[in-house]
Amino acid sequence: MTQKELDYVEDAIKHEKNLASIITESIEVLEDEKIVSFMQKQLDDHKSLHKKLMNLLEEKKNE
Repeated sequence: MTQKELDYVEDAIKHEKNLASIITESIEVLEDEKIVSFMQKQLDDHKSLHKKLMNLLEEKKNE
């Protein structure tokens, strides 16, 4: 993985972490259960992507 690619993955990880934080804060103040349910799905998706990106870094680190 080139340095440019590594930088991109690291930025993507930070982005996913920030989105998860924003969504979590939003869920805490929302009252509409349909919106909360939708936002929870979005949170799960972003956490999953964050995990995949972290695993990618771990794989490259162990090579």
